Amino acid sequence: MRLGLILLLLALALPAVLLAAPGERDPAAPAPPQPLPPVATSPPLPLPPVATATATATPTVTPEPPRSRAAGRPWRGRLVHGRQLPLSGDGYVTWDPIFKRAGNRPWRRWGTDRLVATLERVLGAYAARHPDAQPVLVGDLSRPRGRDFGPQFGGIGHASHQNGLDADVYYPRLDHRLRAPRRPSQVDRAAAQELVSAFVAEGAVYVFTGPSLGLRGPAGVVQELVNHDDHLHVRLRARG
Repeated sequence: MRLGLILLLLALALPAVLLAAPGERDPAAPAPPQPLPPVATSPPLPLPPVATATATATPTVTPEPPRSRAAGRPWRGRLVHGRQLPLSGDGYVTWDPIFKRAGNRPWRRWGTDRLVATLERVLGAYAARHPDAQPVLVGDLSRPRGRDFGPQFGGIGHASHQNGLDADVYYPRLDHRLRAPRRPSQVDRAAAQELVSAFVAEGAVYVFTGPSLGLRGPAGVVQELVNHDDHLHVRLRARG
């Protein structure tokens, strides 16, 4: 009886063992899902270059300053589109006749472009001939717009210097000091005569000089004038 019971239990357990055996599947059971095939990938194509338009640079044109003009007369006139003489330059330094010092104030050194160019050319050439000489002192020209330059602007003032054609140039000193001479005996007359002749050669219509110095030049052009023993006064001809 006991043997029969054992055999009955074995018969009941055998199907479950067979169902759990590896490698065997119930034909009626659904098949497990198959893995997806690998997706073919390729490296991304490079983007096409971005077309950029080459900008053509437009050259910057700096307009030329308007041409200066001397209007009216040296003793009753005005300056149009004047040019300022620099504080100093090749062969010269400006001089303030009121404060008696090198470096004239900006509003006292305006002239026509032709006057400024003449001063720079004559004094630059003088410096080239005398490389060891002190710079020549240049005093008043005109005010920025010309017009009256009388005593209300300092000292005895100027009867002319109104339209940008006049300039004061101080004679070099015998002692080579960089100051305006105070007496005729301090003036280097040879150097003063050289400057007078140079301005005459540049076409000055007048060069006024001191009556105590004996400086010479073409009659009617080089003229003696009081209060000019320390400087010459050059005047250019107005454009016709």
